[in-house]
Amino acid sequence: MIKRIFLRLFYGSLVMAGVVVIVFFLFQGFGDPARLILGQRADTGTLNNIRKDLYLDQPKWKQFVYYLNDISPISLYRKKELEEKDIHGLKWGGETELVIKFPYLRRSYQTRKPVWSMLMEALPGTIILAFLAMLIATVSGIALGILAAVKKDTWMDTTAIFTSVLGISAPSFFMSIVIAYIFGFVLNHYTGLEMTGSLFDTDPFYGRQWQLKNAILPALTLGIRPLAIIAQLTRGSMLDILNQDYIRTAYAKGLSQHQVIWRHALRNALNPVITAITGWFAELLAGAFFVEYIFGWKGIGKVTVDALAKLDFPVVMGSVLVTSFFFISINILADWLYQVVDPRVKQTL
Repeated sequence: MIKRIFLRLFYGSLVMAGVVVIVFFLFQGFGDPARLILGQRADTGTLNNIRKDLYLDQPKWKQFVYYLNDISPISLYRKKELEEKDIHGLKWGGETELVIKFPYLRRSYQTRKPVWSMLMEALPGTIILAFLAMLIATVSGIALGILAAVKKDTWMDTTAIFTSVLGISAPSFFMSIVIAYIFGFVLNHYTGLEMTGSLFDTDPFYGRQWQLKNAILPALTLGIRPLAIIAQLTRGSMLDILNQDYIRTAYAKGLSQHQVIWRHALRNALNPVITAITGWFAELLAGAFFVEYIFGWKGIGKVTVDALAKLDFPVVMGSVLVTSFFFISINILADWLYQVVDPRVKQTL
């Protein structure tokens, strides 16, 4: 088990290293960062100073080394650089210090705020939205899959399959527009939901307040596709398990259908479902960009789309790195969950 986890961590590190290389070189040559910061009317002297601060006067390989040093959790900096970049962490050394820190993702071209701070401020919104979406998808999908398997070849089974196919076929950006218009505009008087809104609203009298109701429509939209897939996987896995000998033995011992399904069949049928749940949760963290943008939900997706529109590449690059890290971490977590849910996995390690 430990060996497998270390292997997954090693492979995850290789994938992360590949993402870093691709992200850095992909955004090379997209405009002049110094002009994006200062605008078209900036004088030559100021432009040259900005290029020097951003290492743009150095060869590409050296720029990449500086970038790796910035995003690495263990880095070497001169004291002056630490002060200029406002980097905090555990430090050892003299004029040049060894620093253990959070990745330094540089500063936004537009706001000059640290990219790490911007993304961490938006991250709770994305996590809450993805969690609510997966909660809706998991509970509804498993229930629908069990119902379809138990009522195989009935109208309930046919309806469940038809609904799940529709859910898989519906693009999230299209469903966002439809759901926002119907429930946030047409039926607003009955639902009390708005077309756009974020996790917090600022009230002039009560200050900052939680507005979880604003998460209902975007979470429902994000949850449609994983719900459909989880329902189909649960149905297929349950049908396979219900045909096993030990299930027939359980019935022969006089156990009720409810006991057989919940105590014996469901747990053994959950392995492929967990794969879908963890995979989709990671994908929702990384891929809720347009849904967040359409619903005006302040998360990493909306921050990234706004940054792309303004050519604010440090924010986009930082967003890709952070979401890639979460995607890889959740997939490693999935390996452990397989072993908790299905003891048979341990025997193969």
